[in-house]
Amino acid sequence: MNTSRRIDANRVRSSEMSYRAPSIVSRGKEYFTTDLRSGDMRKRIFWVFSLAGLLLVGLGLRVALLQTVMASGYREASLSQRSRVQTLPAERGSIVDRNGRELALPVPTRTVFADPRSVIDPVGVAHAVAGVLQLSPQAEVDLATKLQNKTSSFVYLARQVDQEVANAITSLKLKGVSSYRETGRALTSGGLLAVVGRTDVDGVGISGLELQYHDLLTGVNGRIEREVNSSGKSIAAGSGEVIEPVPGGRLTTTIDRTIQFQVDGIVKQQVERLGARGGSAVVMDTKTGEIFAISNVRRNEDGSYSSESGNFSAVEANEPGSVSKVFSIAAAINEGTVNIGSTFSVPGSEVFDRGTNWEYKVTDAYPHGLQDMSVRKIFVDSSNLGTVLISRTLDSQKNHDYLKLFGFGAKTEVGYPGESRGALRPAAKWRGTEKITFAYGYGYTTTALQLVAAVNVVANNGVYVAPKLVLKTIDAKGVEVSTAPSPTHQVVSSATAKTMTSLMTDVVCYGTGTLAKLPGISVAGKTGTAYKLQANGKYFTDEGVRTYFSSFVGFLPANNPRMTVLVSIDEPDPSSQDRFGGTAAAPVFARIGQVLISELNIRPEANDLGCVGPRPAELGPGH
Repeated sequence: MNTSRRIDANRVRSSEMSYRAPSIVSRGKEYFTTDLRSGDMRKRIFWVFSLAGLLLVGLGLRVALLQTVMASGYREASLSQRSRVQTLPAERGSIVDRNGRELALPVPTRTVFADPRSVIDPVGVAHAVAGVLQLSPQAEVDLATKLQNKTSSFVYLARQVDQEVANAITSLKLKGVSSYRETGRALTSGGLLAVVGRTDVDGVGISGLELQYHDLLTGVNGRIEREVNSSGKSIAAGSGEVIEPVPGGRLTTTIDRTIQFQVDGIVKQQVERLGARGGSAVVMDTKTGEIFAISNVRRNEDGSYSSESGNFSAVEANEPGSVSKVFSIAAAINEGTVNIGSTFSVPGSEVFDRGTNWEYKVTDAYPHGLQDMSVRKIFVDSSNLGTVLISRTLDSQKNHDYLKLFGFGAKTEVGYPGESRGALRPAAKWRGTEKITFAYGYGYTTTALQLVAAVNVVANNGVYVAPKLVLKTIDAKGVEVSTAPSPTHQVVSSATAKTMTSLMTDVVCYGTGTLAKLPGISVAGKTGTAYKLQANGKYFTDEGVRTYFSSFVGFLPANNPRMTVLVSIDEPDPSSQDRFGGTAAAPVFARIGQVLISELNIRPEANDLGCVGPRPAELGPGH
């Protein structure tokens, strides 16, 4: 036991001896250690400097990256925070009439918007705006959600509103809410909507001339870029840029605004009186093909009438009915197979292709027994079977070729958006009744533009002139370009045209078109009454009801034509005596004729007395 205690004591003394406390030497009043152990301190210094070095290297790399690779991103973020860019919308160009009077023009409006980045209270702003605009609760919630999106810099609050509405919102002085001037679109009359067309809320043409000439009418937007402080106010010394907007070009049409307005009113009044589905009228310069008015009116679902349905004078095609007799008889006269005095024995009805799959009974336009009729009487009294007999003096291919020359089966040169080419099958594909019914206006379809141009061939001395709707354009740089004259081609001889003019004048004076007469001035024209094809593929409904498409096409003065006019009334009351071309459409022609005489100062020649004298004996009694 004593021995082990001595060993432990020795170990303690040995341990104590292994550690030597540093001796302190005094030199005057200073004391120094003479036995420092420096190994641990050097390691600590090493690691401290190493860590500091790494941090400095990392910092240097970070600075280098910020100044090079990452610089653009941070600059953009900085600019985004302090920059505001406001678009200056370009003014859309005007559409004007032939005399420079505006049809469609830009109008000043205000658009109110918010910058969610500057909006402090999105819910409050949404609630305040909803109160002014009378938004639904759901719309208010949707707006608040948009205003809470801080990644967005622009939200519409009210688009293209009048100044009073904009002031009502901006007067609330909501932070982050502002407004700017924008241009809307206005028409000088509602009837122009069909032909001029529409733009959407962003000023993009979506129909009519607005669509067809969108590139011309669209300007180039400008912009204002400015720097703002944290309060959203502009920094006076900040950099900024202003790019002025460039207005769109100008489109000059062939329309006469005064005539268009009056024609719109006349057509609308007639379709309302007849309870019709709709109506249209086209007024065309006989020599140039320029359209002075193109009116389209249709009944809306609520029973009112407007021009909102579009320009169906160009985009819809219908069977022309008896107006087509102009082309059938003109073709035969021009080919020399008949003349104005040629006579045919015309039955009251006849069955064609008897005993075949195409057997078909044709009934004349009015009841009569077997009767000898001259070409003149057949035309003036609008005999269906008489016209069929005349057309059969030519083969199907020749008749088809003439219809093509008159412009059917192809779009016009107007090039209106959505324009129809109508339907005209090749003669080689005509079967059964198709070889007969074309003569009196069934089996092919035509638009109003095609039909008025076709009848105008007679007025224009046998020459087809394409319809034209645009006179010139002026682009944003002020460069004016006039459109080319309308293409023309000869269809029938001048002599044939004069003969047909004589026949068409008799129609107005003594035949089916007497309600188109104008006092003291000659008028030439032709009536047309067509049954409309029904959904069941027949010309009457399952209940036996027919619907009508009634037309009159004519020109004045007859002996020196200035203007050619088409009037169509779509589905007049089928129980009314005013459902025919001579009673539904011809009176409208007469009223439009009076407008043209007044507005264009049309005067008859000295020997033009209009319709004078009774019905000639050679025409026989009327029906």
